[in-house]
Amino acid sequence: MVKTMPVTEQVLIAVEQVNKSFPLPDGKGEFTVLRQINATVSSGEVVALLGRSGSGKSTLLRIMAGLIPPTDGRVISNGKPLRGANKDVAMVFQSFALLPWLTVQENVELGLEAQGFSREMRRKRALKAIDLVGLDGFESAYPKELSGGMKQRVGFARAFVIEPQVLFMDEPFSALDVLTAENLRGEIDDLWNAGSFPSKSILIVTHNIEEAVFLADRVIILGANPGRVRGEVRIDLPRPHDRTHPRFKALVDYIYTMMTNPEAEVTGEVTVVKTEAPKQRHQSPYAKLLPHVRVGGISGLLELIVEQPEAKEDIPKLAERLQLEVDDLLPILDAAVLLGFAKVTQGDVQLTDIGEDFATTTILRSKDLFRQQVLQNVPMLVSIVQTLREKRNGSMRADFFMDLLDEHFPHAEAERQFATAVDWGRYAELFEYDASEDRLYLPEPVSVETLG
Repeated sequence: MVKTMPVTEQVLIAVEQVNKSFPLPDGKGEFTVLRQINATVSSGEVVALLGRSGSGKSTLLRIMAGLIPPTDGRVISNGKPLRGANKDVAMVFQSFALLPWLTVQENVELGLEAQGFSREMRRKRALKAIDLVGLDGFESAYPKELSGGMKQRVGFARAFVIEPQVLFMDEPFSALDVLTAENLRGEIDDLWNAGSFPSKSILIVTHNIEEAVFLADRVIILGANPGRVRGEVRIDLPRPHDRTHPRFKALVDYIYTMMTNPEAEVTGEVTVVKTEAPKQRHQSPYAKLLPHVRVGGISGLLELIVEQPEAKEDIPKLAERLQLEVDDLLPILDAAVLLGFAKVTQGDVQLTDIGEDFATTTILRSKDLFRQQVLQNVPMLVSIVQTLREKRNGSMRADFFMDLLDEHFPHAEAERQFATAVDWGRYAELFEYDASEDRLYLPEPVSVETLG
């Protein structure tokens, strides 16, 4: 069960009823990124913001850092409403963001120089931070001489030297190779567990579930489109968190279950999860997001799973086996579930009978099955085909469909939705797309199922 933070712990940052929207192009309304966000970061804890693409986790981090303002609501930092940049935090970014013409020490000193510290004080604190991240001996090196892992250590030292109350980390290990990321992740955890960390708290944005459970004391799970707090999970393990502990696996499985069931209630109780189907309501067929996955990715995943006993596999093990981050694996799972090829329960994915058939049949039959499932489960493609059939020449400019998508999504997202629809529609032989004319048209003869 999610527990309330003890009143003796000092709340360093509080987010209260925060909304964030951005205008859609051509004055067509607003796109809501965050809705009714309430969250806290207290002294002595590591908090992970975990969410899929579209959950607005990086946007929320930047609002808490004072880099962008909320549309509504407020942020309280150190007991005062935040106005402008948050001086109580420092940020470690996904990209290294080092100035190539400065040495390691000069890059680390940048923040102190901006705050007006003396040259000697800057030097002492920079050398201490450089030593803390294991880069002593590289003070005079330039970024071009460093590996990716070493560059990110400079990023950590640059944040450490300010001695912030809260250290913000925005997917700090995602740009590194697997081994380097694991090494640096372990060293950061060691510093925190040893009490040597130069900040009172850590807030990390991640899409890596195992990383969140390994590093955090509390995981806040965000829903997507728009971003919202679905709930939180207390990582009730002694530090350091042992990946081989049965409770660690149970927590990872629970969070995977929550992430693959976006309508499930996040209670924080790591038990059997009972989910109910969401209430159906009328919605434009162009308002529901399609997972950004090509058909080849769907069929490839199903072929891997069908080889397992009972055509079933543990999702964390599948992610580890494929070396895929959650933002890469979950859209494929979403597509498989949407199309009725698979079902996800309790952190496991299992193929349905039609999913097994799709994964093992001939190419021609797989196209027939894919077309059948698309017409049953993907309203956007059904609407596109219906529109084309209503045209005497069976053709329509792509701009028409893009305008419908633009009503619901930012233009870049609308383009991705259209590209996904075209990929699925072409494979199912529902329609063709002529890029030179930017038109969709029905194939001849029209090979579609009855739309009903």
